[in-house]
Amino acid sequence: MVNVNVLQVIINLLSSGLGNLAAYLAAHVLLCLLPAFYIAGAMTALIPKETITRYLGRNTPKVISYPASAAAGFLLAVCSCTVIPLFAGIYKKGAGIGPAITFLFVAPAINIMALVYTGGVIGMDLAIARLLLSLAFGIGVGIIMALIFRKEDVEHDKATDAMFAGQAAMRRAAVIFMLMLAALLVAGTFQMDLLKYTYTQIELPINGMDTFQAALYHLVPFDPARGEEGVTAQGAILIGMSVLIGLTSWKGIERIHEGFNAWTWISISLVGLTLMAAALGMTPHTGGLTLSLTGKFFGVLLSVIILGWMLKTQLSEDETRDFLWESWKFVKQIFPLLIVGVFAVGIIRELIKPEWIEAIAGSNTVLGNFVGVVFGVFMYFPTLVEVPIAQMFLDLGMHRGPLLAYLISDPELSLQSILITAAIIGRKKAWTYVGWVALFSILAGLIYGAWVDGASLGLVSLYLILFLAGLSGIMWLVNRRQAETIVPAN
Repeated sequence: MVNVNVLQVIINLLSSGLGNLAAYLAAHVLLCLLPAFYIAGAMTALIPKETITRYLGRNTPKVISYPASAAAGFLLAVCSCTVIPLFAGIYKKGAGIGPAITFLFVAPAINIMALVYTGGVIGMDLAIARLLLSLAFGIGVGIIMALIFRKEDVEHDKATDAMFAGQAAMRRAAVIFMLMLAALLVAGTFQMDLLKYTYTQIELPINGMDTFQAALYHLVPFDPARGEEGVTAQGAILIGMSVLIGLTSWKGIERIHEGFNAWTWISISLVGLTLMAAALGMTPHTGGLTLSLTGKFFGVLLSVIILGWMLKTQLSEDETRDFLWESWKFVKQIFPLLIVGVFAVGIIRELIKPEWIEAIAGSNTVLGNFVGVVFGVFMYFPTLVEVPIAQMFLDLGMHRGPLLAYLISDPELSLQSILITAAIIGRKKAWTYVGWVALFSILAGLIYGAWVDGASLGLVSLYLILFLAGLSGIMWLVNRRQAETIVPAN
């Protein structure tokens, strides 16, 4: 009987992991992650190193590089799974470790959609605290990482100089191509009325789609109250198309430096078709399937058409080859780790019970805020989904201080993000980053929680002023150390 129970527990855990992975692949890979891979590939292949280092480079004045990286993260407003390929792109291209880390921290932490949603559901006070503290601590983490790893940063800078030496200036066609990739990402991910509105619908007499979707819901059970999304019929179709993209890309891009072949163009065409399928609204019902043509679909369709035309006619053969190869390299580097991380989170989520929160994180203590950070690592939820989950935690008894610690750490320290970041910058840098983000998330929760518990605004402001003074001291120290390492020219 004991063996049977253990076997059932193992089956349940594996089922939870596979279900979480299937739901993630169905709902979040295509319109978010796939364009991000291509943007990262285009950054590496098409943008001259000097364009990145002018604003984010190791030798750029700190008063320019860190605000620029924070502003870029704020304006992009992407989730953690999307920002990691972009982070990889700017870091590989020559950004300093400090500004690159600030970008990695800020982009998902102060996602404009999540901030607005947080303010509406939980309260504007928490949304404002999340914005201000994430900006301050994101810049702080970047500065500290630059200080700790300044020698490695010099070596990284030299390596990118060698890698991209003699690269020509960026052509106008390449600039427009980059902008269209960004437009594709915006059209597929932004939640605005223009994109969500359904302009027309098409009825397809396809029998059995409703039965297929019901079978998927039974096969991959989910609880919306815990942020679990399940797998729809459309999601299952998209997973199948994603597998085909991977297979054809392996045949058509893995050896692209030996020349283009038919598989190359098949894989590119499949990407476009899959993105358009992901942008459709699909509603199975008895006797058929309703396709909803939303603003998102038309935006993605227009972006895909223009990108395909530019890829074929406006980019040179070398630019096209380098762009596809760099994008495929990012996919091979990041995607397997993402799968492992999401699967592991599904298993761990089955073990962690939200009801534990009330007993552990019900007050604004160091332990309570630490637990909020731990939940951010192992209870990762996609952008916007973490807000109703945070509301659930609040209803269960979590203090608003630990809640903020969770909301700041959740986009930064998810298990899959840690694994992928380590693959990009190395395990030593990645775990140092994790430690500082955890520390600052706890500190943010304690400061905000103190205000919630009745501390005066003046006292809270004093805490922030002291922190900013400390940051200023660190910036001065960084500049001094860098000045000391400058070798006079002969």
